Amino acid sequence: MLTPALRTEILAGLMDGSVVPYLGAGVLADVRSCADGRPMPATSDELILAMNGGKPMAPKLMYEFSRAAMNVELKRGRGAVTRFLDATYGATDWTRSAVHDWIKSLRPAYVIDINRDTQLLDSYADTPHVLVLGCARIGGTEFRFKLYAYDGSGYTAIAPEQAAPGMPVLFKPMGSPKPEPSYIASDADYVDFITELMGGFAVPAFVKSLRRDKRYLLLGLRLNRDTERMVLADMIYGAASPAGWALIEQPTEKERRFCDKLDIDIVEAGVEALMHGVPETAAC
Repeated sequence: MLTPALRTEILAGLMDGSVVPYLGAGVLADVRSCADGRPMPATSDELILAMNGGKPMAPKLMYEFSRAAMNVELKRGRGAVTRFLDATYGATDWTRSAVHDWIKSLRPAYVIDINRDTQLLDSYADTPHVLVLGCARIGGTEFRFKLYAYDGSGYTAIAPEQAAPGMPVLFKPMGSPKPEPSYIASDADYVDFITELMGGFAVPAFVKSLRRDKRYLLLGLRLNRDTERMVLADMIYGAASPAGWALIEQPTEKERRFCDKLDIDIVEAGVEALMHGVPETAAC
C-alpha cells in the first residue's frame, strides 16, 4: 500500500537524487498516435504485433519481443528490425505520456528507461544532460554503450572521461532512435549486451560511481520476463539496502520472489497513486 508517509519518502528521494526512477513499458500506456489515435506499441505483445503488421506470430515467437525480433532478423536482416523501431519511435508523432510530464516536473538527476521511445529525451530537451544508449554486437570497442552530451540544442558524441560531473544522466539501455539509432532488440543483442553488462562493460565508469547506494523506483515494469529481470539486476548493482520499490498493482508470485531476492519492496499501487491522479493525455 502506498501510504502518505511512503509517498512523501519516495518523492523526497526523487528530488534529492537518492531515488532513481526505472521506467518500464507501462509508463507509455496512455500514449497515442497523433495521426490515427492508435496506442504506442511498448509491451512485448504490442511490439510483436506492430512489427508483424498487426498479425500474431507463431506461439513460440509471441513469447517475447526479443525472440520475434531474432526471427525477423534471421529472415530479413538486422536492418529490418532497426527500420521498424526507427519508424515506430523516430518517425511517428505521439502524444505525451502523463508519467513523462510528471518526470519532467521533478527533473531527477538520474533516470533509467528501458523503453526505446524518445519521450524521456524530450522531457530534458531544455536541460543540458548526459545520455547513455545501450548497443550490442559492435566491433572495435570493448564497451556496450554510446555516450552523448546534450548542450541544450543538440547531442555530441563523447568519451566516458568527457562526461561533465553534476549533469543529469539519462540511461536508455535498450536504445533509442535519437541522436542516432542504437537498439537492443533481438535475442542476439540481449545475449551480447547482458553478458557485457554482467562484466561491467555496458555501464560507464562515472555511472558506476553515481549509482552507488541508490534506491530505485520501478514504474510501469512487470517482472515476469527473464530478459528484463536480468537487465534490472545488473543495472541496479550496488544499490542501497533495501534497494527500493516496485509499483505493481497485482503482482504475481514470480514477481514477489524476484523482488524479494533483490531486496525491492512491492507496493501494490499504480503510478497514478504516486502522482495523485494522472492528468489527461496531452493532445498533439
